[in-house]
Amino acid sequence: MIEPRPSTGYSNRPYAYALLGVVLLISVAWMNQDRIPPVTVGTFAPDFEAKDLDGRLVRLSDHTGEVVLVNIWATWCPPCRTEMPSMERLYRKIGGDGFQIMAVSIDAELGQFDLFGYRGGDLRAFADSLGLTFPILHDPSGNIQRLYRTGSVPETFLIGRDGIIYKKVAGGTEWDAPEYMEQIRRLLAAPDPRPLGSEG
Repeated sequence: MIEPRPSTGYSNRPYAYALLGVVLLISVAWMNQDRIPPVTVGTFAPDFEAKDLDGRLVRLSDHTGEVVLVNIWATWCPPCRTEMPSMERLYRKIGGDGFQIMAVSIDAELGQFDLFGYRGGDLRAFADSLGLTFPILHDPSGNIQRLYRTGSVPETFLIGRDGIIYKKVAGGTEWDAPEYMEQIRRLLAAPDPRPLGSEG
């Protein structure tokens, strides 16, 4: 005969409610996925914000009228580490004068773990180890992945002066390859879409 367990005073109901809430959120997101516009070549790049290594808030809209390479990456991602030197070479060749790189890490906070079990790395140490001089930004919430509807890292978006995405690359690549350099130079040569007198 199985004797009934004595009550521990705890209820499983809060966990059941939490699980039900998660299931409902996923269901709503799945039902509305076709209503969310895709983020791909030919669409406007969503504005986002992230913090630089000194804790200052930076937005994509701070670079309105410039050509911007938005790179979504993480310290625990081997292809990210592999492609970063080519981004640095690209930045040294044509950085400034209307071209900017915004490399946004989705690492968890230093030493903490994200939802997938990846430990947040030291962004400054990572950048120093590769001699990176372009802006390194941090979005531990991963909000940029939701905005840009990315599913992996690295993913990179080349945005023109008009705010439109002209190139999307999933996975690592050599960013100082001639075809990328040529495309960026063509975008830089395009007219500034801002009205005269508003560039300041």
